[in-house]
Amino acid sequence: MGSEPESVPGLVPARMVNAFCYCPRLFFLEWVDKQWADNEDTVTGAYHHRVVDEPTGAAPLPDDGELRAARAVELSSPRLGLVAKCDLVEGVAPGEVRPVDTKRGRPPDLPERAWETDRVQLCVQGLLLREAGYQTTEGIIHYAEARQRVTVRFTDDLIEKTLQLVEELRAVAASDVAPPPLVRSPKCPRCSLVEICLPDELNTLAARSSLPPRRLLPSDQAARPLYITETYANVGLRSGRVEVTQKGEILGSFRLLDVSQLCVYGNVQVSTQLIRELMAREIPICYFSYGGWFAGICEGLPARNVELRRRQVAHTHRRIEVARALVAGKIRNSRTLLRRNARHPVDAPLASLAALAQEATEAVSIPSLLGIEGTAARLYFDAFGAMLREDLSLPGGPFTFEGRNRRPPRDAINALLSYMYALLVKDLTVTLRAVGFDPYIGFYHRPRFGRPALALDLAEEFRPIVADSVVIGAVNNGEVRPQHFSVRAGGVALTRDGRRAALRAYERRLATHVTHPTFGYKVSYRRILEVQARLLGAFLMNEIPRYVSFLTR
Repeated sequence: MGSEPESVPGLVPARMVNAFCYCPRLFFLEWVDKQWADNEDTVTGAYHHRVVDEPTGAAPLPDDGELRAARAVELSSPRLGLVAKCDLVEGVAPGEVRPVDTKRGRPPDLPERAWETDRVQLCVQGLLLREAGYQTTEGIIHYAEARQRVTVRFTDDLIEKTLQLVEELRAVAASDVAPPPLVRSPKCPRCSLVEICLPDELNTLAARSSLPPRRLLPSDQAARPLYITETYANVGLRSGRVEVTQKGEILGSFRLLDVSQLCVYGNVQVSTQLIRELMAREIPICYFSYGGWFAGICEGLPARNVELRRRQVAHTHRRIEVARALVAGKIRNSRTLLRRNARHPVDAPLASLAALAQEATEAVSIPSLLGIEGTAARLYFDAFGAMLREDLSLPGGPFTFEGRNRRPPRDAINALLSYMYALLVKDLTVTLRAVGFDPYIGFYHRPRFGRPALALDLAEEFRPIVADSVVIGAVNNGEVRPQHFSVRAGGVALTRDGRRAALRAYERRLATHVTHPTFGYKVSYRRILEVQARLLGAFLMNEIPRYVSFLTR
């Protein structure tokens, strides 16, 4: 252990030995990268531990008295480099004790009647009890669901296995990169970190598996963003719910469990109690100007996987690799949207966009990519009007779309596009921060003027298929109407009702399920934003050979 880097802690928790035995990558993500996610198993396990986690009973050392029964007993040994909290330590004879570890579920159909992961974790507790001077030859695993106790003998083979795992664990912890995912393992579907690990996806892209990926992650998140657009509203916390009031009247009440973001527009007051609770739950508060300009985020501590941010900064020489994929993806998705929705022939721009997408994949510098993207954007927006109804009459004069303009938008379509792009960048900023990135250090956009450059980078491939698609659909089907806009000094802006209609259309688009072109399973666009961010991280960590853009079919 003397040759280990100083960054490896001296004491390894017993539960991390359990995690390492289950999957070395799971251990690395949890202990080294400090990533965590709950699932049904972890929540159930926490419920079963609610009693044993409370310290009760005397736990004298052998020379100080007899230990009868003590809960939540903490032990450590610098010599072994281990630390553990025993759920229960029972006295079985004068001077002899045994640890009892509570686990969810039932005993497995194995000769030992206990999982190897559980046996080595219990063995760590036994070794720590011996280090403290107690005599112990066996332990108990209590499977809570079956209400059964299984005896585990601390044999020489089990002790040797446990100590070997600890040695291997420390070698893995000293590395900068997580071990590769397990290949087609039956363990993965029940793992709480499967949404972070993406085992089948990474194995596919790294050519470690030729089988189609399983859809191990949920197709969508249960929680949704909560948008507060009422001016001078007050948002507070009451009995585990987010309560919105205005002038003493309750406008709405929402369970915290159902909220993934709190998005406030204009002068909205958020209580300190609610801010602290949202921070504790890692739920960001996103602030917008009254007109929809994304102003900033309030959240708790940043993600703790520092290595990803270090590589994000250090790997600037890989900028062109990422930028090529992003720009080519944007152009191809723009072409697909135009091909699907044009109401009259647009063969010339379609052919030009196809050629430009190919040029983007071969670009040798960022300036050349900027030129290719600029040409593609001009062609795309010149043809954008072909995707809109010809009988539209929207603010800004008789309907014509003459290309992209902003600050302020001079027509209703550009007002909608700017609003959608702000929402998309907001969601990608939140996603990137949750994954562990610094959203202000990009690969394609220059990190200046306070822009979230990386969020703008990743937004490129999603602008056409999320933001532009919402605008086309909302306008053509009448969901957004002329009365939803106001005109002042030549600038066009959405009214309060217009913003609400646009928000509904945007959230509906993110909830739309689509087949992932690379992995073949169906997930929502909201989930795909996260998957793409994690794939970008995997590329920077050298877990996959290249970043693969999301291309709609």
